[in-house]
Amino acid sequence: MWCRSQARWVSAPSCPVEPRGRSVIHESIAGVIGHTPVVRLGRLFQNQHFEVLAKLEYLNPLGSMKDRVARHVIESWLADGTLQPGDRLVESSSGNFGIALAALGPLYGVQVTCVLDPNTCDANLSILANLGARIDVVSKRDSQGGYLETRLARVQDLIADDPRAVWVNQYANELCWQTHYQQTAEEIIAQVVEPVDVLVVAVSTTATLQGIARRLREHWPDLIVVAVDAAGSVIFGGSSAPRRLPGHGSSRRPELAADCPHDHVMYVEEPDAVASCHALLQSEGILAGASSGAVVSAISRLGPLLEPRSRVLTLFADRGERYVDLVYSSTPAEAAKSTVLQ
Repeated sequence: MWCRSQARWVSAPSCPVEPRGRSVIHESIAGVIGHTPVVRLGRLFQNQHFEVLAKLEYLNPLGSMKDRVARHVIESWLADGTLQPGDRLVESSSGNFGIALAALGPLYGVQVTCVLDPNTCDANLSILANLGARIDVVSKRDSQGGYLETRLARVQDLIADDPRAVWVNQYANELCWQTHYQQTAEEIIAQVVEPVDVLVVAVSTTATLQGIARRLREHWPDLIVVAVDAAGSVIFGGSSAPRRLPGHGSSRRPELAADCPHDHVMYVEEPDAVASCHALLQSEGILAGASSGAVVSAISRLGPLLEPRSRVLTLFADRGERYVDLVYSSTPAEAAKSTVLQ
């Protein structure tokens, strides 16, 4: 294939060309959510006896796979009457989900309130404010020394005070995993023709893992599912401990986790996740968030357990710009407290 560049013809095998007459104009950013690409991590995992594929969910327009969930929840609730234009969505989220709701809600005539705490990073706070979300910050610590219980209590107060307020509740909302069952997993099946042997997914609410694993197992019944949790998270009964990196793990067991289909759980320490983010950036040019480093670290540890020619699939949930201070502020040598990739 050839593409014209600066009045010269240059060879460009990967240059896409849309058929004439086919409209590719969308009415809003909601229309460009999804259809993220899958790439082979052949540099990061070179000379290995297994293959690693990654679906780049951070290429959604607002920077994470939460874009899918926010759109699906809003559209589903508007369709069934749970939500009406002019209503307000309330959610305890200071990260990707809150940003997705804040950006997409107004496109559908829906207001958004995000309940935050003092740990919210300045970048996310600024993004939410500029998107027009109503921001409610709690300051009282809960019985665990954190803010989660306080934030959830504040959500209940806001719901009780406003008859047009609806709590999204991503930790228990069935629409969240159904998003990935109906959309993300279907894309994977279309993109990855040959069977996948192992699915490796980072968990927080467990919705992503649930939706994708359920659908892929219908298509590939022998699929092995590995949940990657953060050290200090309690999702699968681990011991609670302080965690610094957002978007991975949880200090409470999500209601959705009761039906989470998985074969194995792997816990990743934060220094290993950070070091793997640096390795991913250096080898593949992929600037991804902390949970992506966690799955890379987990896959490297899985290597000796994999059969020859195994195909491993993972997802990179969000982009790394929002983690600059936490993950990318140091050099790779400073970040790597242990050898991650063998």
